[in-house]
Amino acid sequence: MEKILIVDDNPAILDALSLLLEIHDFEVVTASNPLEAIQAVQYQRIALVIQDMNFTADTTSGEEGKELFYALRDINPHLPIILITAWTELSTAVELVKAGAADYLPKPWDDTKLLTCVNNLIELGKVKQQNETFTRHQQERDASVHNANLVGLIYKSTAMEHIVNLAIQVAKSDISVLITGPNGSGKERIAQIIQANSLLADKPFITVNAGALPSELIEAELFGAEAGAYTGITKQRIGRFEAADGGTLFLDEIGNLPLSGQMKLLRILQTGEFERLGSTQTRKVNVRVISATNEGLSHAIKTGQFREDLYYRLNVIELNLPSLADRPDDILALVAHFLPERAFSLSTEKALLAHSWPGNVRELENACKRAGVLKPTGMIELADFGLQVEVNSPAQTRTEPSKQEIELAMREYQGVIAKVARHFGLSRQALYRRLDKFKIDY
Repeated sequence: MEKILIVDDNPAILDALSLLLEIHDFEVVTASNPLEAIQAVQYQRIALVIQDMNFTADTTSGEEGKELFYALRDINPHLPIILITAWTELSTAVELVKAGAADYLPKPWDDTKLLTCVNNLIELGKVKQQNETFTRHQQERDASVHNANLVGLIYKSTAMEHIVNLAIQVAKSDISVLITGPNGSGKERIAQIIQANSLLADKPFITVNAGALPSELIEAELFGAEAGAYTGITKQRIGRFEAADGGTLFLDEIGNLPLSGQMKLLRILQTGEFERLGSTQTRKVNVRVISATNEGLSHAIKTGQFREDLYYRLNVIELNLPSLADRPDDILALVAHFLPERAFSLSTEKALLAHSWPGNVRELENACKRAGVLKPTGMIELADFGLQVEVNSPAQTRTEPSKQEIELAMREYQGVIAKVARHFGLSRQALYRRLDKFKIDY
């Protein structure tokens, strides 16, 4: 319930306005003089003020109301203030509206007009507060990212901005993080960002790809093995958990870990304790675990291939990376990074945006390396990348154009709004909204 302050020296006006506002579900605070009004605004959460212009008998200049207005604005510059005036004070009211007063109404006022004005200003105040909160949070996130170590990550999309902000936020804790997303989308880079911005930044960061190890070697790789524990091992082997003691262990492709390894992993996450393969001596380590998978572990849990209790140990926080096709604003930024100071034709840039990139950033990087070798100088064309742009690729069937696509179209059509809007099948008003959203000059 929004709280409205009414300031007037006439008790009859206070009662009438209070009744009108209260029956429309507003909470009302009254003040009969400027001092009471100032104290109310100082110590209560007032959403709107309705104030008279005179508070002393036989005074009609409006100077008292003017002083109160500026005093309230000093306390809260964003506080909506409606002035209730007599005709003799109209010029003063107009002056205060120019100075920031929300509105003025003559006495006697029209109830319907007053209520409309109050409701509009209350809603406007909520929107302004939300925008200010969003802007403040955005500035805080921008400052956080600006001061963070991004280990060379290149991105422009809001989707990746969200992931990076979360990664930096969780980096300061010691909780387990599960990074999900398709192959080649940058899961290991996100893990490196978490490590680089954590309190363990100067501690070991050990990586193991569970999907690249033979199943019979995974336990020895993670937990170590004594000499003779299995055929071919002639000396003691230190496992990845021991190597990462005091730091971070990144377990990539965690979905490929066999059930026997999962059981031991669950134990070490719970207690920090483990035994090397072929040993009965219990050892203890303190390791933060970051894991990653490109598979849906929920399906593996249903089929009995992955332990549900381990999943919840690993997945305290999940960071889900979108595919490159779902963050097209990153494509040309990455191309410019992999091929710095190289020129591309407009048709090549459009084709790169249209490609679905099933191999994600890894595929894009390899394609750029190919283009750089085949065309070491001059304009790079699509053929140099060795790509086949799919006719029905997700990027082409996407109905919502990205910032990069709009910028390309603006260049192609030389900023002619009607042609750009027609290109995307949008109205001009819809295109203008997107131009404003992406802060594209037009």
